[in-house]
Parts: sequence; C-alpha cells; structure tokens
Amino acid sequence: MSSESTMSEQDERTLAASLATLTERLDHLTLAQRNEPTTAYSALSIYRQEEPTELTSYMQEPSICLIAQGNKRVVLGEEEYVYDQHHYLVTSIDLPLVAQIMEASREKPYLGLVLNLERKIIAQMMLNNDISINRSPSADRCIGVSKISLPVVQAILRLLDLLEHPDDIPILAPLIQREILYRLLTGEQGQRLLQIAMLGSHSSQIARAIDWLKENYDRTIKIDDLAAYTGMSTSSLHHHFRAMTAMTPLQFQKRLRLNEARQLMLMEQKDATTAAFEVGYESPSQFSREYSRLFGAPPSRDIKRLLEAT
Repeated sequence: MSSESTMSEQDERTLAASLATLTERLDHLTLAQRNEPTTAYSALSIYRQEEPTELTSYMQEPSICLIAQGNKRVVLGEEEYVYDQHHYLVTSIDLPLVAQIMEASREKPYLGLVLNLERKIIAQMMLNNDISINRSPSADRCIGVSKISLPVVQAILRLLDLLEHPDDIPILAPLIQREILYRLLTGEQGQRLLQIAMLGSHSSQIARAIDWLKENYDRTIKIDDLAAYTGMSTSSLHHHFRAMTAMTPLQFQKRLRLNEARQLMLMEQKDATTAAFEVGYESPSQFSREYSRLFGAPPSRDIKRLLEAT
C-alpha cells in the first residue's frame, strides 16, 4: 500500500499538528538566519518571504520542495504547477523554472524548504533494498506535485532539528535523507524519482543533454550533434526531451539564455543589448520580444521593477 494512502482521522490530526510545528520551526530558523537560505546541511535550503514576488527564474536541481506557509506557482514551458502546505513538488532532473510566490505577508510569511536529491543515493537504495516502487503511468514529466504525507513531514522535522545540533549532521542527516527518499519512492512520485537513478535510460540520456545545454547555452545548437552526444536518434531526442521537460531542446536553451541574461542585468548591471549578445542572441529585438513573452515586460522595465521591489 502506498505511504500516501488515505489517512485515518487520527493521522489527519497528527499531520495538521506536524505541519503547524513545521511552520513554527521554519519561522524560527529563517529569522535566526536572517533570510540566508543555506543551512549547515548543504543539501537543505530554507526560505522566508514576507510579500508576494514577481516572476523569478532559476535552475532547479533534482529535489523535493515543501511549503509550510503560503503557496507558490511554478511554470515549466507552458505548464503550470501550484502547491501549498498540503502538497510537495518533486523534480527529477535540472529544470529551468519560472516561479512566483503568491501568498506572503509580514504577519504570515511564506515559509518553504528545498531538499536536493542525489542520484547516487537513490541508485544505492535500489540496489541494496527490496523497495516496491509506485510505478505511475503519468510520470513522463520530470516534475510533479503530490499530497504531503505524515511520514515525510515527520522526517523533515527531524532533519530541521539537526540544524541546531551541527555535530550530529554528518552521521544522522544522510540517514534521514534516505528515509525521505524511501517515503517518496514508495509514494506517488516513485516512478518520477526512479528516473534519476536509471543509468542508460532515456531519462539519463536527456539529463546528459541538459548538462550539455547548461554548459553551452550561448552556442548554436545542432540537434543532430546533440542527439549523437546523448546516444539517441534525433527523433528520439525530440520526443523524450519534450515528454520530460515540456519543451524542445531549442526552447530549453532559450529559457536558459533568458534566465542568464536576466541575472546579468540584475546582478552585474549589464544593459539589455550587452546581456543579449553575451548569452548568444544575435538580434537584440528578438531578445526583447522573447524576454517580454517570458517575464511579462521588456528587459529594462522588468529589471527596474525587480530592483524597486528589492
């Protein structure tokens, strides 16, 4: 039976109490760290936001993302995923996401966390243990949202407790992470997470293509060469890349370029034309059109808005 099966009323009450405790812990920890996401356990990041945000672009590594308070909208390609305190989001390969925190205030801040998932650990678990994977027929996408379960929240709470006992982290944190991975593998996202560990599968070939695109986003792509690099035919690359990421390789590269250009303008004060050329665009006007389509405003207006909000 799945670990995310229907719970009893007692379990529902226990889950509600555990989520309330999670909110309190993250509120305390994020205040203590003054909004610094990095924690003493490098795989774990914690977040606090006291007002709704504009669209934010970033690369999301394979991870589980939880929200203790507030909600968040995540966009991959043309698809949208919304999750909140009662749901978690999983990604199984590196993905260029656009996200927006929709509910947050000083009195009731957005509180969330991200736990990175390691392929090596999942592969070891699959080799060394008789784990019954929940094989969902709808796990082609490398991103998904599921209802949160009590065992996952309880394990996350133990992981957060370790942040106040850093000497215990090297020994105990990996054990808790393995427990969380076990709960996820036997839950609704099991098939999706299994993609991380399957060497030689289409998933690992697409991950190899994504790694190349991340390193060479400013270069002109020859799809035949990218397919050969991953060991796939051109048609197979197109089919599986779109199935997993909701984008073609060219659309994926475009997203990487626009994300990087936004960072150059925001963090290094580059003008739009300079940023466009640096990320591989040959036409500033094309860059401006595609930037506006993704972020809802031309580059200069978007950056001004972000700076004012900051």
